[in-house]
Amino acid sequence: MTFTELQYIVAVAQERHFGRAAERVFVTQPALSLAIKKLEEELGAMIFERRTNRITLTPLGEQIVHQAQRVLEEIDHIKILAAQGKDQLAGLLRFGVIATVGPYILPDLVPLLNQRAPKMPLELEENLTLNLAGMLKNGKLDVIMIALPFDEPGIMTQALYDEPFKVLVPIGHPWQKKKLIDAQQLGSEKVLLPHAGHCFRQQVVDACPELSRSDTEGWQGNSLETIRQMVASGLGITVLPASALTPKYDNKRLIAIKLADPVPGRRIGLAWRRGFTRPRVIEAIRDAVHVLNIPGLTMVTGWTTDGSARS
Repeated sequence: MTFTELQYIVAVAQERHFGRAAERVFVTQPALSLAIKKLEEELGAMIFERRTNRITLTPLGEQIVHQAQRVLEEIDHIKILAAQGKDQLAGLLRFGVIATVGPYILPDLVPLLNQRAPKMPLELEENLTLNLAGMLKNGKLDVIMIALPFDEPGIMTQALYDEPFKVLVPIGHPWQKKKLIDAQQLGSEKVLLPHAGHCFRQQVVDACPELSRSDTEGWQGNSLETIRQMVASGLGITVLPASALTPKYDNKRLIAIKLADPVPGRRIGLAWRRGFTRPRVIEAIRDAVHVLNIPGLTMVTGWTTDGSARS
C-alpha cells in the first residue's frame, strides 16, 4: 500500500468516475485503474463496484476510503509542521478576539498582518473571554486577544496596549456640553452595557460600583454597536473604549465625553499556551498592533521573563 494508491482511491471516491479521477491526479486512466486493482488485491477486498457509467463504494470500501482520507490529512499536517519549523509565519493561525475588540482592531490589523506574513492565513473567532479561553486550552485556537489580567495555568500573556473609556451621550442630553464626567456620576443615569459575560461590562461596573446597584437586565445590549445605536435613539447613555470612538465611528447624533482622573480603562493583550511552538507569531502580532496608530491607544512595550509585558 502506497501514499499514491491512497490518493487514487480518494480521488475516485470523490469523483465517482475513473477518467475524471485520473485527470485530477495527473495519470492515465489505465494506470489509475491498474493501481487500484493492485491495492484491492493486496487488501483482499473490493473498494469499488464498477458498473456501466457508474462507480459506487462497497460498504467496506467506504470505511477504507474514510481511513485513507484521514491518513492523507495527517500527511498534509506533517508537511505543515515541517514548513512551520522552517518559517513560523507560514501556515494557518487560529486567532481568537473578544467581541469588544474585534470590530475595532481587526479591520486594520488583518491587512497589515497579511502584508507582513503573507503565508499565514487567519482563521478568526470572535467570542466572549470565557469561550475563547476554553478554545485556547483545548487547542482549537492558537492565540487569543483578550483583556488583561488573564491568569490561567499553562497560559502565557503579552500586553499590547492600554485604552481609556469614554462616556457616550445622545444629542440633547444634559451632559452634552461637559468636558469631563466623574465615573461616580454614571450611577444616576440609565447606562446601557453589554450582557453579562462580557469582560468589558465588568470593567465598567468595577469603575463605577453604583452601576451594579442600578443595573437591570433591560439595559443590556448584544454588542457595542447595538448599544451605540440605542444611545443614538435616546434610550440612555453608555461607556465605550477609545478604539470604538475613533473618527471613523463619528455620529452626529452622539457625543463622546472624557472621564475624569483616575480614568477607567483596560489593558488588551495576547494569550497563548506555554507549549506554543511559533513564538515569532506573537512577535508579529505585537509589532503589527504597535504600528496601527489607532487614536487613544497607548502601546505597551517590554517583556518579563514569564512572557507577560511591562510598561
